[in-house]
Amino acid sequence: MNRLTSWTMVATCAIVAVAGLSVSPATAQDVREDRQDLRQDRGDVRQDTLDIRGDRQDIRQDTRDIRSDRQDIGKDTQGIQQDRTALRGARQQLRDAYKSGDPNAVKAARENLRKTRSSLRTDLKDRRGDLRDLHHDRQDRRADAADLHRDFAARQARPQ
Repeated sequence: MNRLTSWTMVATCAIVAVAGLSVSPATAQDVREDRQDLRQDRGDVRQDTLDIRGDRQDIRQDTRDIRSDRQDIGKDTQGIQQDRTALRGARQQLRDAYKSGDPNAVKAARENLRKTRSSLRTDLKDRRGDLRDLHHDRQDRRADAADLHRDFAARQARPQ
């Protein structure tokens, strides 16, 4: 059994030695191409890193824009609530003016009601614009996040 094992080991070593000798060394052309590929890969990795960094900055900016839009919407909502309260007061003032029968009081109450309605419309319009901005910024952030994932996946797919 020992002879069989030793003959098997000798045969295996001989096969490995022959296989090792039959492998030819890389040519100068292959080495040159490999170096060029490495340079290109380094440049691609650098560019991917810059793209990822830019995408992250875009996402941070979009997040700041979204936060700002939310604050603007909150301020507009407060303004709308105040305008609605003022509108109720202006309507009551007009009712009281009609009850008093004074034409100057009615005229002043109508003017006050018109101004209050105009202010309410302006605040509603501002809030609608801020909501549109918020929606647009959220879409931008989603697109930037998708770009980030795409760039990161491209970087991971490159051979090391």
